[in-house]
Amino acid sequence: LSGQKAILLHCRKSVLYLRWIMTAPSPPSVCLQVADELVKVQVALNNIAGKRERIKILFKKIEDVIKYLDPQYIDRMAVPDAMKLQFILAEEQAIPVRAALLEQVKNLQPILDSTSIQAVPDHAAKLQRLSQIHIQQQEKRHDLTDSVKTLLEDYNKMTLLLSKQFVQWNEILTRLEVAKQAKPVAE
Repeated sequence: LSGQKAILLHCRKSVLYLRWIMTAPSPPSVCLQVADELVKVQVALNNIAGKRERIKILFKKIEDVIKYLDPQYIDRMAVPDAMKLQFILAEEQAIPVRAALLEQVKNLQPILDSTSIQAVPDHAAKLQRLSQIHIQQQEKRHDLTDSVKTLLEDYNKMTLLLSKQFVQWNEILTRLEVAKQAKPVAE
């Protein structure tokens, strides 16, 4: 029964320890008090655990779990240092180019901070308004173009009809003049 209590105490200690690590920073005095109490509990548990072999194995597994929960451990497992070194060496030729580009960006920073660039949002609103006006004017121009095209077509039709009418009148007058000249000769 005392072994089960020791396991229970150790589990509680581990939970408290994890909660303490994951919470927002507390005042230093509270952290020290909590740490002191955890050390006392750890010492008591180690004394109890020294007597039981199964508890030692359980403690070892809990320490492994804590180690595996460490974010740095996961990073080390995901990408080993040798692999990181290979990445860096593979990109060795591109690093000077990127450094030059970063230097260029740094040199151009005053331009990005200039009042002209800072005023772009204001200019964008004005440009939007001008774009709307331009679109409206294009629509009006299209309507006017259609209207002028219709008027020109009507003018051309009217001119054609008048030309045909004048040609007909000219033919009639020519026939009348020829007929008039032919009658006096016959008299």
